[in-house]
Amino acid sequence: MTGHIIHIGISRGGLPKWSIPEGLITPLGIEGDLCAHPQIHGGPRQALLLIAAEAVDELIARGYPVGYGALGENLTTRGLDRRQLRLGQRLRAGGALIELTKVRVPCGTLDVYGPTIKQELYDSRVKAGDPASPRRGMNGFYASVIEPGPVRVDDIIRLEATLA
Repeated sequence: MTGHIIHIGISRGGLPKWSIPEGLITPLGIEGDLCAHPQIHGGPRQALLLIAAEAVDELIARGYPVGYGALGENLTTRGLDRRQLRLGQRLRAGGALIELTKVRVPCGTLDVYGPTIKQELYDSRVKAGDPASPRRGMNGFYASVIEPGPVRVDDIIRLEATLA
């Protein structure tokens, strides 16, 4: 499974994340990125948030006023099948190696994009871990950083390993 990084996002806390052409992925996330609520987001197990561009594109097609970075993602990817992503998978993202650690649960911060956006992203089937849910991966995945390294827009992101 291989895709490309089409957006790298950082902010001073909160969303949207603005686009940068390149960054350094560190054990606590992309250098220069801050979390508005560090007691909830961030830390070594939630260092990065990945979202598929295809999920953002679906929301745009449904009329939501979003774009890449609007959902708070650090890495927006194109070409990775969000329904095939699993916790424990390790992905090479540019020069960094990351591991998917947690399915992101939508928070109230997203309400700025409309009262129904959270239902578009997450449902009881996703919560139960059902990979057949049409909403699987819509809200993204948190990742820890196994090997820090540089990342640039247009870098390849690919599956390296799946841990048992």
